[in-house]
Amino acid sequence: MREPVELRRQRILSVVESRGAVKVSALAAELDVSVVTIRRDVEELARDGRLRRGHGVARPVREPVPTAAVPAARGEEPAGDAGAVALVVPERHTYLYETLHGARSVLEESGIRIALHIAPPSAGAERPLVERALADGARGLLIAPRWRSAHSEELDYGWLANVGVPTVLMERRPRPGSALHALDSVCSDHWYGTHLAVEHLVSLGHRRIVLAARDDSPTARSIRKAFAEIAAARPEVEDWTVVLSSPQAASGPGPDSPAPAADGRTALDLAALLRERGATGAVLHGDVDALMLVQRLAESGVEVPRDCSVVAYDDVVAALGSTPLTAVAPPKAEIGRAAAELLLHRLSGGAGATGPVRRTELLPTLEVRGSAQEPPRSTE
Repeated sequence: MREPVELRRQRILSVVESRGAVKVSALAAELDVSVVTIRRDVEELARDGRLRRGHGVARPVREPVPTAAVPAARGEEPAGDAGAVALVVPERHTYLYETLHGARSVLEESGIRIALHIAPPSAGAERPLVERALADGARGLLIAPRWRSAHSEELDYGWLANVGVPTVLMERRPRPGSALHALDSVCSDHWYGTHLAVEHLVSLGHRRIVLAARDDSPTARSIRKAFAEIAAARPEVEDWTVVLSSPQAASGPGPDSPAPAADGRTALDLAALLRERGATGAVLHGDVDALMLVQRLAESGVEVPRDCSVVAYDDVVAALGSTPLTAVAPPKAEIGRAAAELLLHRLSGGAGATGPVRRTELLPTLEVRGSAQEPPRSTE
C-alpha cells in the first residue's frame, strides 16, 4: 500500500528542518520518490507556509541558527566536525526525526555545532558513521541505533560502550547487565504507554483485545512484552492476542521473532482476526500500520469505532486519518531535549559532570480523538 501523502511530506520537512536548504533531486533520491512527486509536495508545503522553496531547492521556514564552533588550538586548522556533537539516527524514521529536532534545539541554543549522520537500513550501519564522526573530532555523541532485532542490538554493545566520548542513547534501553547498561540513556516508558492504551479500552468496557504491533525495533519489542504482561494481569481482559501489524514489521528470523504470514507477504486480515477472537478493541503499532489497518477494516465492512475501537501507538500521523485515531504519544521531542541536556552536562566539565550514570524515563500521554467507544452490545 502506498505511503500516506502527509507522512511523506512530514519526512520532507524533517530532512529540510534538520539540514537547511536541500535540493529537490537530493530529497527524491533519499526518500526514494520521483522528482515530480517531491516537487509537487514541496509546492504544497510552501503554499501552506511549512517551508520555503527556491529554484530546485527546499528551505526551512526558519533558517538554522548559526552555532559557535569550538576554537582550534593555536596554529591548528579546525577539522570539519571538530568540536561538534554527532547525532546518529536511522534513515526514514519520522518518529526519531522528531527526537532529533528536540535535541537540535537544545544544542543550537547552547552554541554547539551539530554533525548529523543518517544511518541507512543495513545492519551495523551506525558504527562506520560514528567512527567517521570521531575521526573528524566530534566531542560527544547522541545516537538512536535502529536495532531491528535483539541480535543486532547485542552486536553493537562492545564498540558502542567504548567510543571514548560522552554518549547518550536516545529512545533505547539496552539489555540489563549488558555492556551498555551503564551508559547514559533517555527513553520513553513504553510499559506505561501500553498501560494507557489497555486502560482506555478496558475503561470503555472492552474485554477482548488484540495488539497488532511491529517487531523490528526496541520500542516495538517493549510494547509487545508490556501488552502481554498487562493484558494477562488484568482480570477484566477475557481474551487477548499479539500479531504482526504488517509483514514488513518482523525483525527477521530468530528466537524472539514471531512467525510472519504464510507467504511472508500477505497483509494481516484484522477483520477476520477480530471475528475469530470476538475482539472489540485493538491497539495498533505504529501509526502508519494503524492507518492502513483501519482502511482495510473499512473495506471489510468493519467501521471504527462503531464495530471496533482502536488506539494507535506513536502519534506521528494518527490524527491525520479519515478517522482520527486516539493514540499513545511518547514524548518524542522531549526525549531529544532531555538527551541533549544530559550530554551538555557531561561536556560541561563542571561539578557533577562525571557523576553517576543516568537512565531517564519520560511518560507518554494518551491523545483521545474518538476512535474508541463502548463496545457494541451483543444481539444474542
